[in-house]
Amino acid sequence: MCSLAWQGDRRVKPRSQSSVAVSADGARWLLLNASPDLRQQIIASPSLHPRGAMRQSPIAAVFLTNADADHIAGLLSLREQQPFLLFGSKAALAQARSGIFGVLNPGLVQARAVELDRPAHTGLGLTLTPFAVPGKVPLYLEGEEVEIGTENESTAGLAISDGKSQFFYVPGCAKIHDGLRKRLWGAKLLFFDGTTFTDDEMVRLGVSKKTAWRMGHVAMSGREGSLNALASCGIGRKIYVHINNTNPVLIENSAERAVVAQAGWEVAYDGMEVCL
Repeated sequence: MCSLAWQGDRRVKPRSQSSVAVSADGARWLLLNASPDLRQQIIASPSLHPRGAMRQSPIAAVFLTNADADHIAGLLSLREQQPFLLFGSKAALAQARSGIFGVLNPGLVQARAVELDRPAHTGLGLTLTPFAVPGKVPLYLEGEEVEIGTENESTAGLAISDGKSQFFYVPGCAKIHDGLRKRLWGAKLLFFDGTTFTDDEMVRLGVSKKTAWRMGHVAMSGREGSLNALASCGIGRKIYVHINNTNPVLIENSAERAVVAQAGWEVAYDGMEVCL
């Protein structure tokens, strides 16, 4: 997929890493994770451009669903002396505020620890309710033995509401069980983990020894994959995010993309806008 993109193949749109911006009023924005590509994503998104005052940014808050490097590295692009709120679990915030990420000025960046299954009011017209999903600790915190599929603060999904509409954001999930299906049942909109199409995708291609499960992600296909596991949940709009560059759904006319589209799923792309 990368080779096709570098060659300019029109079937493959180049994509930056996973991050979503949400707003209830179009003026103040909340980031769902801070991608390493955040700087270029801001430049490409007029809604996130500074307006007026010096050091001003429409980005008023960031929520970290976990402390994976791909979700916190963009915080380094938000250290230029503008205030914002940083939400996340106690564990995610502690990991995000340590080491190099200590450059965030605590006088300007207020950390707000949230608890699972308890609504957090952002002051931006948006309420966030985090919930545990099966996952694992970030790669850089792994020890000799790694527990995968555990449910705790390490990996969270989000229900996001403006009081009128609600959607779900689950960019990382190792397994879909009955409890998660029940939570997502009948949702108007879902952004969900689309890392790989098959569980052994990266192993089969020879680019890694890890399966999707070993990385803490559920594959799209297979009996326990998200295509099958969420098929009967009555979800209005389903969008895959957090897609690895080995996933063939990135090729627009591939057989895998046709399978995904037939099942009613969309594949996210840079600049995609959704209104509820």
